[in-house]
Amino acid sequence: MTNIEIQYARQRKWMFYLLAILVLGAGFTPYLRIFLGLLLGSAISFYNLYLLQKKTIEFTEAVAKKQKARGLGTISRFAAAALAVIIALRYEEYFNMIAVIIGLMTSYLVIMIDFIMNKNKNSA
Repeated sequence: MTNIEIQYARQRKWMFYLLAILVLGAGFTPYLRIFLGLLLGSAISFYNLYLLQKKTIEFTEAVAKKQKARGLGTISRFAAAALAVIIALRYEEYFNMIAVIIGLMTSYLVIMIDFIMNKNKNSA
């Protein structure tokens, strides 16, 4: 596996851990709406992370082969985020909207933390 594939696998692993923590939070705390909102947003965020990683690999391979590169799937990721918001609006009694929005940002937080941790590890 290349370094980038290792990095992508590590990011997906941390997103799985985060989703597991959110499931436990929804199951064992009195803040059900907040944790369900975070869970919905983070699940969509995980899907968006997967799409971004897949499209980035395809884009890189196309550039390396000097073929026409397709886009990175921005519209499909926006559509997934819009779907999460629509679900949260439709079922307001189950999902906290602010938690859904925060959950949608979790993959970017995981990417930044992963970058910082491995940048410090590689420079030492």
